[in-house]
Amino acid sequence: MKVDLLSVSDEPLPFSFQLAPGDIDLDTEGVRVVGDISVVGELSKNAAKTDVRGSIKAPVEIDCTRCLSPTRQSLDIVFDADFVDKELFPDSKETHLERGDLDTDVIEGNELDLNDIVREQILLNLPETVLCREDCRGICPQCGKDLNEGDCQCGGDDIDPRWAALKDLKG
Repeated sequence: MKVDLLSVSDEPLPFSFQLAPGDIDLDTEGVRVVGDISVVGELSKNAAKTDVRGSIKAPVEIDCTRCLSPTRQSLDIVFDADFVDKELFPDSKETHLERGDLDTDVIEGNELDLNDIVREQILLNLPETVLCREDCRGICPQCGKDLNEGDCQCGGDDIDPRWAALKDLKG
């Protein structure tokens, strides 16, 4: 959904829309959007900046960090993004940035694509670690078998040669 910033008045502009899974390409391996994304918020503009606030509900499927099994997650994101014109943002490398400046992005032109904001917010709010279950055993590093389905037959006796000298020590 694109918003023409020239048509935004002093009053906040509310927005509410849904995106189908194919409307957003996360371009991230192991993460897929599996249902409609709901977006609700408002856009307000003053002379210096444009502020976009809202919430996003996105059903995603993320591969388990240990065994790579697909795991469903429901992201519930609240966001606040600020945009300033390129002319108002300092481009000097020696400019001192405040903490609030890190949440500010530069906009070129008079159009703002809310789909890009939704994509960015989903990527920023993906969990670092996702487990299919708390006691996930992962996959065997030798044969690649999913250890949640049972033990593998490779024995797992392959010892890293750097630790082989410690094998015979007993405590």
